[in-house]
Amino acid sequence: MTSVLFVCLGNICRSPLAEGILINLIKTRGLTAKYTIDSAGTASYHIGKHADPRSIAVGQKHNIHLPSRARQFTTSDFDKFDVIIAMDSSNRRNILALARNTEDEAKVHQMRDFDPNGRGDVPDPYYGGDSGFDDVYTMLLRCCNGLLDAIEHNRL
Repeated sequence: MTSVLFVCLGNICRSPLAEGILINLIKTRGLTAKYTIDSAGTASYHIGKHADPRSIAVGQKHNIHLPSRARQFTTSDFDKFDVIIAMDSSNRRNILALARNTEDEAKVHQMRDFDPNGRGDVPDPYYGGDSGFDDVYTMLLRCCNGLLDAIEHNRL
């Protein structure tokens, strides 16, 4: 079984949306028994809360359920997950600061590394309008497809 963890800042916008998207893609491809998916945040701002209502609304628009409650990334996540996906370079630096060794570091990737349209950060839609959440959904869908393809074809 392959375990994937998505990480953003507060774990209420980007990472729970990516989690829901990947869970849906895995289900659609008939791969549910092969994966465990979760999400976390590098900060403790929203621990225990559901995803932002705007993330939930975007998910619902695309028949995607966002099951998680916000939690903070911890060093023990390196032991629990095979692949750790940071939403932006700041999240990546914060995750790598907790890495204990090169094995931990090798698990960490940035989400847009799997985007066929380019590299960079997944923008945080929190302080923007609803359209930012739609844009992030589209980007995350591309990235999740690329990520799942990379895992399934042993390119990761």
